[in-house]
Amino acid sequence: MIRRVFLKIIAAAFLTTGFLQSAQAENPFIIVQSTTSTQNSGLFDDLLPKFTAKTGIDVRVVAVGTGQAIRNAANGDGDVLFVHSKPSEETFVSDGLGVSRADVMYNDFVIVGPANDPAGVAGTKNVAEALTKIASSKSIFASRGDDSGTHKAELRLWKSAGIDPSEASGTWYRETGSGMGATLNTGTGMGAYVMTDRATWIAFGNKGTHQIVVEGDARMFNQYGVILVNPEAHPHVKADMAQRFINWLLSLEGQAAIADYQVDGQQLFFPNAGSGPS
Repeated sequence: MIRRVFLKIIAAAFLTTGFLQSAQAENPFIIVQSTTSTQNSGLFDDLLPKFTAKTGIDVRVVAVGTGQAIRNAANGDGDVLFVHSKPSEETFVSDGLGVSRADVMYNDFVIVGPANDPAGVAGTKNVAEALTKIASSKSIFASRGDDSGTHKAELRLWKSAGIDPSEASGTWYRETGSGMGATLNTGTGMGAYVMTDRATWIAFGNKGTHQIVVEGDARMFNQYGVILVNPEAHPHVKADMAQRFINWLLSLEGQAAIADYQVDGQQLFFPNAGSGPS
């Protein structure tokens, strides 16, 4: 009797294991290391089901700042890197951690601020001039401070204005160490200026009295790129499936899907894969 029960348990275990293995085989997936902006904007929620429906490949996104996404990919914790800091992306490839890089899409950065605009920057087209006014007036500025693509771009813009904001850290310059959505929540709560990508701002639901005050400077261009993590550096990378995802993003179908994504009637990202790999 006991022997029969034991054999039934063993048989059930084999059947369960076989079922799980079968389920895993039927649900292949890749891991994409990406940014909070692609996630917070809702783009991936719209885009990825279309790719999965076409290929049967699930896409699991780790949405963090660009710097962390690059570090994760460098450690082999992903198959694809999809971020927005071109100099860092090119270094990732030149270091042998990525196979190649291609432009996917772009939008732009904007600075948002409270309606009372204490620094008087509303309508300013020159971002360096606007940052100089914010610093000289000691108006509160909330920075992500997290080595993200947005943070890297923000620091480049401060540098173009000849200002090192870290000297004012903890006074008028507040570093949240958080993602874009959390930083916007902090900024709107304390009446601070914040630099954000336009897509996240459009999709953001807690604007309060904040509005876009600085936009239109060519230096605020925001390019996104995609890279296959190098399987020679990390043999477990699912290179075939990952490359299918990259090819789809760069295809006419994928580019059209990016262009079609809107929030409140506004297009959030603009495909430009025609520039090819770099």
